[in-house]
Amino acid sequence: MFEIDKEKFGALISELRKEKGYTQKELAQQLYVSDKAVSKWETGNSIPDTSLLIPLAELLGVSVTELLMCERMEKNAILETDTVEDIVKTAIHYGEEKTERAYQVKSRWFIFYGISLLLGAAGLFLNRREPFFESLAVLIVLCAIFGAYFCFFVKTKLPGFYDEQKVTVFYDGPFRMNMMGLKFNNRNWPHIIKVMRYWCCLSMILLPAGVFLAKSAGLTLSNAAWKWTMLAVFFSTLFIPVYIAGRKYENESEHGAGKENH
Repeated sequence: MFEIDKEKFGALISELRKEKGYTQKELAQQLYVSDKAVSKWETGNSIPDTSLLIPLAELLGVSVTELLMCERMEKNAILETDTVEDIVKTAIHYGEEKTERAYQVKSRWFIFYGISLLLGAAGLFLNRREPFFESLAVLIVLCAIFGAYFCFFVKTKLPGFYDEQKVTVFYDGPFRMNMMGLKFNNRNWPHIIKVMRYWCCLSMILLPAGVFLAKSAGLTLSNAAWKWTMLAVFFSTLFIPVYIAGRKYENESEHGAGKENH
């Protein structure tokens, strides 16, 4: 099968981009990807998703065939049938490879989420006689709902305007996410998703387990104190990691690709 030379592919994209007068960031905005992704293409570290090949070729003023062959061709050049077939198979192969990887990732989270849900239910059962059981159950149900959303239904790529504007609110249908001082974009969003997935799954396990162990150890609090303690733990362990991850990666690619963009 025809193999794509990633280094030559990246060099061609870089050359064509500069000819068109685009910075990495400007090209990324046109394709609704991060400028870090464009940087990876140009350095030969990755290949664009097959769904991006046509719009990328149109923006750079070449054909998809020229992109995959990593070289410019004469306008009236005719390719042999075998060559065309190999190029098509290569494009399909890369598409199937990415789809398989995405499926495997979702499968791993399905297993992790399922185990967390079962252990969370077991933890609730152990605390079923406590006066604050209903409050604990509500928190676990919230973790289960948010966990299902972030593990299986969340949009892993944000629209381009999130990178162009300083957007502080993520919205997807009825779901809203807003944190003061944190701007959402395609640089920090994958990291925020990962934090949310781990937080939801681990909270289902650790929150009821922690309460049960504390009670078993003889910790005595009033019903109201238990409720406020659980709420404090619930929200602090949620917002602090999300905020740290969001702020850490908010401008990550701008530093990494700064020289190329100017």
